[in-house]
Amino acid sequence: MRTSFIVACILLLTPLAVQAQETVAVARDLYAAAHYEEALVVLSRLDSPSSQPSDRLAINQYRAFCLLALGRTPEAERAIEAVVSADPLYHPADADTSPRLRAAFASVRQRILPAIVQQEYAVAKAAFDRQDFPAAIAEFDRVLQALADPDLGAAAGRPPFADLRTLATGFRDLSIKAAAPPPEPPALPVAPALAAAPVLRGIYGGMEPGVSPPVILRQALPAFPRDLISRGDGVLEVVISEVGGVESAVMLSSINPRYDLIVLTAARSWKYHPATVNGTPVKFRKVINISLKLRS
Repeated sequence: MRTSFIVACILLLTPLAVQAQETVAVARDLYAAAHYEEALVVLSRLDSPSSQPSDRLAINQYRAFCLLALGRTPEAERAIEAVVSADPLYHPADADTSPRLRAAFASVRQRILPAIVQQEYAVAKAAFDRQDFPAAIAEFDRVLQALADPDLGAAAGRPPFADLRTLATGFRDLSIKAAAPPPEPPALPVAPALAAAPVLRGIYGGMEPGVSPPVILRQALPAFPRDLISRGDGVLEVVISEVGGVESAVMLSSINPRYDLIVLTAARSWKYHPATVNGTPVKFRKVINISLKLRS
């Protein structure tokens, strides 16, 4: 009787011991040995909301590898989307992966990278606006690295991504200057300087004293295509030049990747009476909230 009890305890504890020993390395070894189904079981057990971000990234990587090897392409693409969303700069290593797997990653990255770049820019701009300059520097660096990614292709050199590169570079430089320690005060008192005329800034936002915002002459949003699905309301940021044209346009919050591009293209033709400071035309950054209303 005692022997049976001990055997029963061992049988009950064995699955717990096996599960405790399961790691991403175990799944990796199973994948390398072509035991794809067993590797997926281990990965499913490891995946939980409490997992570390680095572990979840590795879990989705090997999940995609196994699913592609099993020919389960739609599921593999969803796993690849999770990897690229978590790390837009991730590329599978050539030495560790097959041409088919690298092609699958490239295909998914080409499809979702444009929207991710704009989302990353919005995160960076939010850090800049709340004056978290170290975080803004790191986020704008990620945006610029993503814009240089070969999977973005020729789109990186055309609007809206060419404009995005200009804005990201400018805000990154401003963040670096703002994060630098202030200069030490002079050791000796200096003679008071004569009052100088105010120097106009590069781009105004409307909160500065003496600024008159631009007046709309033409700002018509294109109709939302019936075959698209909206993710919700969007936010568009345009920079209006001293002559009233739109210099750059960026979606800070995406509505739908295809509709975003339609809006950004239309914005390039909008016209305004330019903003002024004490009567002098200046550049102005305008934020436009886009709320879609369903037609009856």
